[in-house]
Amino acid sequence: MEDSQLILKFIDGDVQAFNVLVNRWQNRIYNFVFKVLGKREDAKDVTQKTFIKVYKNLRKLKDKQKFSAWIHQIAMNHCRDEMRKNKRSPTISIHEKIRTSTGEEMELKDFLSDGSSDIADELCQGEVAEIIRKGLKMIPEEQRIVIIMKEYQGLKFREISEILQEPLNTIKSRMYYGLNALRKALAELEIDKEVFQYEV
Repeated sequence: MEDSQLILKFIDGDVQAFNVLVNRWQNRIYNFVFKVLGKREDAKDVTQKTFIKVYKNLRKLKDKQKFSAWIHQIAMNHCRDEMRKNKRSPTISIHEKIRTSTGEEMELKDFLSDGSSDIADELCQGEVAEIIRKGLKMIPEEQRIVIIMKEYQGLKFREISEILQEPLNTIKSRMYYGLNALRKALAELEIDKEVFQYEV
């Protein structure tokens, strides 16, 4: 059953239809929020707030076919509130701790400068994902959000434009400059091209 059909059923009084929507969307929204905020507890809180707002306002959604853009927009607004509240900076330090596949905790700079000639061979998928996440935090927020929406959420440029309420060309430009900035950030962290292509 499509989202739009579930929404109509919910509006008609079928609460179970909303539960199906939550089950369908909660992991996707949580992953999106986590990639934007970078902290699991914050991501859980924002995801919960997002679905509470969806529940309260779903009847007001005029175009049921745009549910994906609408729920992402709600999540993004809550992310912005959270970032303002915590005055988050998108930058990170190479002294930030990273947990390796063996469970060892070490500084990012030490992990990357272990003398390995081919870092990609040394990293497990989880470590690569964490380093990419740290690289994303090094680039401007507006570019990072577009990359997350496009590459991780699989949204179309048109949908991202609707969610962020920005012109389509602006979104495409942010994607282009964001990917270039991410490549430079990963180069600063001494991550080679193989790792970049592996994850993004």
